[in-house]
Amino acid sequence: MRVTQGTFSFLPDLTDAQITSQIEYCLKNGWALSVEYTDDPHPRNTYWDMFGMPMFDLKDAAGILREVNACRETFPNHYVKVNAFDATRGTESLRLSFIVGRPEKEPGFGLTRQEAAGRQVHYTTRSYATDRPAGERY
Repeated sequence: MRVTQGTFSFLPDLTDAQITSQIEYCLKNGWALSVEYTDDPHPRNTYWDMFGMPMFDLKDAAGILREVNACRETFPNHYVKVNAFDATRGTESLRLSFIVGRPEKEPGFGLTRQEAAGRQVHYTTRSYATDRPAGERY
């Protein structure tokens, strides 16, 4: 199963040249970039770990791609994404987010069905990655 979160996630994995093009687009718009990673890609897990500091003042796509590659090398069995934030209206708004690294084997998600009172049915998704403790998931 392939995790589909953020922009471009339904497409094949982006090449470094395509990632550089997207980074240049973000920089041209004046957006600040950051690199994040996680081993639990559940859709409600919005708090991924940040790799390094946000790159507010970096204006070189090659430098940001270097950070992406360093994160992929450091965490080869994690999901890695690039976030672009826009502060032009006085608040940090997420404008673009896309996955740039994935584990070789993606465990997928399970769907749990629970019947409740009044013929209600509740569904919950959970990542199979969380069956193992953090640090041992991949």
